[in-house]
Amino acid sequence: MTTTFESGPGRLFIGGQWLEATDGARADVIDPSTGQVVTTVAEAGAADVDAAVRAAREAFDNGTWSGLSGRERGRILGRVAQLIRENADEIAALESRDVGKPITLAHAVDVTNAANDYEYYASLAWSLDGSARDVPNNRLAYTKRGPIGVVGAITPFNFPLILAGSKIAPALAAGNTVVHKPAEETPLSALYMAGLLKEAGVPDGVYNVVTGTGPVAGEALLRNPGVDKIAFTGSTATGRHAASVAGEGLKQVTMELGGNAAHLVFEDADIEKAIGAIIKGFVFNTGQFCMGGPRLLVARSVYETVVGILADAVPGVPIGDPRQPETVIGPMAGERHLKKVEEYVELARKEGGRIVCGGERLDLNGGFYYKPTVIADLGNDSRVVQEEVFGPVLTVQPFDSEDEAVELANSTPYGLASGIQTTNLTRAHRVADRLQAGIVWINDWPMLDPAVPFGGVKASGFGREYGPEALESYTKVKSVVVSLD
Repeated sequence: MTTTFESGPGRLFIGGQWLEATDGARADVIDPSTGQVVTTVAEAGAADVDAAVRAAREAFDNGTWSGLSGRERGRILGRVAQLIRENADEIAALESRDVGKPITLAHAVDVTNAANDYEYYASLAWSLDGSARDVPNNRLAYTKRGPIGVVGAITPFNFPLILAGSKIAPALAAGNTVVHKPAEETPLSALYMAGLLKEAGVPDGVYNVVTGTGPVAGEALLRNPGVDKIAFTGSTATGRHAASVAGEGLKQVTMELGGNAAHLVFEDADIEKAIGAIIKGFVFNTGQFCMGGPRLLVARSVYETVVGILADAVPGVPIGDPRQPETVIGPMAGERHLKKVEEYVELARKEGGRIVCGGERLDLNGGFYYKPTVIADLGNDSRVVQEEVFGPVLTVQPFDSEDEAVELANSTPYGLASGIQTTNLTRAHRVADRLQAGIVWINDWPMLDPAVPFGGVKASGFGREYGPEALESYTKVKSVVVSLD
């Protein structure tokens, strides 16, 4: 096996080569479970990004990838999926140390979904085609789908492996080339995947990785005229800026941005099953999940019952060393993320919120741990309710009617995900139709599959990842009309 991170120790991956940054700059990568430096990586500047874009452009223009048939690209992407599964232990360990993910979660969710991403889009690459159209006047019309060109993929810190795969797999399946700028805090799996894609047979220059900061490397990628499309996942504030800059260059964009999902519990819900879904919804990935469920809306008749059960159950969720298989909640990804959660919980106290459980750091091995926290009785205008906390914090609010529940659920600027707990099938469909969200889960959380598209409305962005819808966003349509006279 030659694709380990050590084969390119923290270097940039450009044109199939491992390179140091032009100015030799490097940045520390921190293990969030200990606060200690685990390695350093190259910190790309604008010149490095430009070199990566030129490598991607040359590979695209030469047809070394786009010139292959969809079946040939699909076979190589299938090989990527196979290699991910063969190296699952190493990849999971890398993702756990880089992000602070519990190792069990990294195995079962991150590695599994990454492999599924490449496998799914490998199959769709076989069927990437157009259609014939019936037009008058003795003419033949048909459409063809082709790749857009060079894709700039910018991914966040919380799910580095999955959110890279959700962009890279469909982009490559469609015949594009990619320059990937991973989050500066969590770059290791992107570097690992660079070696793995090369081993699978992806030609040099088709996939490039530039590690570095958003204001430097990310900005250079957004502004580079050689980039045809930007695929971005991150905060709404950064997404607004990215979309604006990309728009100046008339680049195509997809934006998967922040979320603040509502989880509705009706009086007829199966409370025992609902509690499990509620807890998963806000502690999954230590709450660092844009499709998490941090806002719990509960029918007043069962409100105190649900709050009481959460008070007993949440402190028992295992939190600690992410390398231990029993751990469910690991550390926050970094000190700044931890401080942000602390500030929001303190704000909740000032706003009159009742801290049901948690509400403080956990001192463990110098890591960035925060106890899972449940806050009841905040008003709907509270900043903690309206804004994205992005940590293991759950607010709980009562409602008196279905209409009020929907109104509260739709009352924030976000619209990425939502959830419903009910045993009434008619209500489930009716309420799901009224919720302003890109995906709605009923009686569980979170259920994701590469075949099911997700994405946002309102301040949660636009465009879709996963499903054939994502593949469409990495292609352009050409119409051909032939006179038969």
